[in-house]
Amino acid sequence: MVVYKTEEEIELIRASAKVLAQAHGEVASLIKEGVTTRELDKRAEEFIRDNGGQPSFKGYNDFPFSLCISPNSVVVHGFPSDYTLKGGDIVSIDCGVFLNGYHSDSAYTYPIGEVEPEVLNLLAHTKQSLYLGIEQAVAGNRMGDVGYAIQSFVEKQGYGVVRELVGHGLGKKLHERPEVPNYGKRGSGLKLQTGLVIAIEPMVNLGVKHIVQEKDGWTIRTKDKKPSAHFEHTVVVRKDKAEILTSFEYIEKALQ
Repeated sequence: MVVYKTEEEIELIRASAKVLAQAHGEVASLIKEGVTTRELDKRAEEFIRDNGGQPSFKGYNDFPFSLCISPNSVVVHGFPSDYTLKGGDIVSIDCGVFLNGYHSDSAYTYPIGEVEPEVLNLLAHTKQSLYLGIEQAVAGNRMGDVGYAIQSFVEKQGYGVVRELVGHGLGKKLHERPEVPNYGKRGSGLKLQTGLVIAIEPMVNLGVKHIVQEKDGWTIRTKDKKPSAHFEHTVVVRKDKAEILTSFEYIEKALQ
């Protein structure tokens, strides 16, 4: 069942999303060569708990960390570890916050030091595809319109769009119906209505769309071991223009 949110519920999600955006900013301020991904996870959890929230991911289906940290060819669900960031890497940080009974969810992919131009282009195009998808998240459109906007743009650049992993509804639960694919046909799928809160999250590979899962049961890599980018916002469907509840503002300030 798809659960549509009241304005009161949307305000609670917005509050969760603000803490999430600030937590991303805290992490962004630490990202540089020589930092371990475990250090980033520790800072995110401290900040979220200090601000009255809980990390949405920690303990979710026994996931043991607060952040999903996915460097280079890892698409999503990477474990924080003693891996040390180095120049030329990219790293995707996915985080969720549970506050006031509601979840928010967002992700951002960072370049570390000097990164190959084609990989920087992958990041820029994946981020752009997120906003193209968001533009379609208005009442009266179909879910397929969102996916088509993302897929058609990134495939024109020669990238692969992951099929097995998709965005999702969220609210009292981290993952609610409906699924939000990053591919699709215009005019197909669920008709969007005001009050639907969804996480739109393109996962785009420099090479082929195919992925593999590692033995830990979580980590997802590209099959061809080429880099992958991931950007995500929590969005509410509105009548004329989708409203973005999460923000990259604190990330961008930290990166200046």
